[in-house]
Amino acid sequence: MTKVKNSIWDPELFFAALKDSFIKLNPFMLYRNPVIFIVELGSIITTSVTINNVVQGESYFFNLQIALWLWFTVLFSNFAESLAEGRSKAQAESLQKTRTDTTANKLLSDGSTEIVSATSLCKGDLVLIYEGEIVPSDGQIIEGAVLIDESAVTGESAAVLRESGGDRDAVTIGTRIVSGEIKVKITADPGDTFLDHMIAMVESAHRQKTPNEVALEILLLGLTVVFVVVIITLISFAGYLNISIPLTILISLLVCLMPTTIGALLPAIGISGMERLVRNNVIAVSGRAIEAAGDVDVVLLDKTGTITLGNRIASDFIANDGVDESLLAETALLSSMSDETPEGRSIVSLAKARTGIRGRDIEVPKDATFIPFSVQTRMSGLDYTDGEIRKGAFDAIEQFVKQRQGNISKKIKQTVEWISKEGGTPLVVVKDGKALGVIYLKDIIKEGIKDRLSQLRKLGIKSIMITGDNPLTAATIAKESGVDDFVAEASPEVKLKLIRDYQAKGHLVAMIGDGTNDAPALAQADVGVAMNAGTQAAREASNMVDLDSSPTKLISIVEIGKQILITRGSLTTFSVANDVSKYFAIIPAMFSLKYPILNVLNIMHLGTPHSAVLSAVIFNAMVIPILIPLSLKGVRYKAIQAEKLLKSNMLIYGLGGLILPFIGIKLIDMLLLFLHLV
Repeated sequence: MTKVKNSIWDPELFFAALKDSFIKLNPFMLYRNPVIFIVELGSIITTSVTINNVVQGESYFFNLQIALWLWFTVLFSNFAESLAEGRSKAQAESLQKTRTDTTANKLLSDGSTEIVSATSLCKGDLVLIYEGEIVPSDGQIIEGAVLIDESAVTGESAAVLRESGGDRDAVTIGTRIVSGEIKVKITADPGDTFLDHMIAMVESAHRQKTPNEVALEILLLGLTVVFVVVIITLISFAGYLNISIPLTILISLLVCLMPTTIGALLPAIGISGMERLVRNNVIAVSGRAIEAAGDVDVVLLDKTGTITLGNRIASDFIANDGVDESLLAETALLSSMSDETPEGRSIVSLAKARTGIRGRDIEVPKDATFIPFSVQTRMSGLDYTDGEIRKGAFDAIEQFVKQRQGNISKKIKQTVEWISKEGGTPLVVVKDGKALGVIYLKDIIKEGIKDRLSQLRKLGIKSIMITGDNPLTAATIAKESGVDDFVAEASPEVKLKLIRDYQAKGHLVAMIGDGTNDAPALAQADVGVAMNAGTQAAREASNMVDLDSSPTKLISIVEIGKQILITRGSLTTFSVANDVSKYFAIIPAMFSLKYPILNVLNIMHLGTPHSAVLSAVIFNAMVIPILIPLSLKGVRYKAIQAEKLLKSNMLIYGLGGLILPFIGIKLIDMLLLFLHLV
């Protein structure tokens, strides 16, 4: 993905956020943040009081300062949100740059092509894309194979292989063909492409508030209502005591007692969490998924394409006793000519390399009928007048041979078992009912997967590999990759049931997959992460898409989810703890003149009642911009026990939030007195 501005000190980003802060003063925009909306109402009232003081020729300087700092409180809150939105908009603009005035070679019903605008393509259209051209829309390769540059979307410079007949047949709008040509079936209507969804997700205008965020807002609103009632009660109490409390001081007390700090920073925390995900090349369809990621304790990983590289490669031919290897290779080649899967193509390539056969030298019986590979039969091959050839999974071939009154030799069974134990996939080749040997398909484990799964374990997350392979193969891959458990011979129904069983026990489950057969499980999981290199069905069923197609990305997703939750909690704790110091600043200032004994509460020894109130209001305003970098970056998450994490955060943000205001308010008071501002 194109690099975008992320520093809050970037001049363009800074001044754009500053301008937007004033625009957001519009009450019809600000009402969505009730806490800050009430602060703005207080600012309007104190400003009116100040103007009235000027008109009446009364002293107005103190009220003017209160009004200005209340307006600064609102502006600082707007600035935090605008800065977070600005960073997200910069991400969206970088994605927009991948859009070009692209044309497409649309394939017509008569077989000819027509050059049309990419924006006119609809779901189901067929297009031809040649070397050097931009992919005009999301689609599925139905013919051909290409190297494709996806740097405009993923930021990765290395070209990747995309081809028909497998789980790497999806192409994304804005990517570029490096070599080769393909026929693509368009899978998205205009405005509904993957790139459109990416842009919508990172633009804050489309960001839905998460359940936890909504719950916290309700709590903050509840606290605000409580403090409004307290102020109203205080007015009645003061009247009973025959004490006149200026309206400006009452508003100052209300603003200082409300959870202003977290109310100001809450939108920025949510927006920046989404933006951090995007910087990690992950697109989330909902904020709910991000938060759920922070609580995930079970993760299911599909083996092929997730733990392994995806395409099993033919690495060896192991002939049966009395069979020449060249005969096995030639027969395997013939059996794979109609197999359009990546594995089938790798068998053809290996056979050509072993035998020295070129494409034009392949002798195919004239009356041959090719049998393509299918999931139902798990075989491919050809029939001809004098016999038949098949290649496929051991149990399918064994049944095929038995139906012809044949048997599989002990050597073949031993070879199949050995390959399975080695973590490979055995395919048996038969000709005219006789097993000639076994093809060794090898799975390649993705680099670094074991270390990353170990990190998941430290986070308290159990990893389970799910695969359609036999138990022996699955056990070997599981051991090599470092997963905690595995489920072999898993159908889509088995995956779905497994997720539901864990959810029924109270677990939050994440599922990582890339194939069409993973779609039901991805949709059921609390967090469904689809590989961008996978199928369109998988991407549409998930609530997150990993643009890098790396299963280890779940670590980052979980950490960001936990970071958002911890940041909200920590800053809420800090905001509430702040209130204690403000009691000791404003309450004595309000009543000490009438009741000097209350000066005992002035433990900070603030100079005057006016300096005490103004110091509390200034600190309340200034703490917001001080905490903006933390709200955007997030509180650092450490993989430690929840109890230790809670104690650590309570010590830093609870105790720190209690002590810091006492120091800050006292220093501000000293400065105000020194400058004779009160």
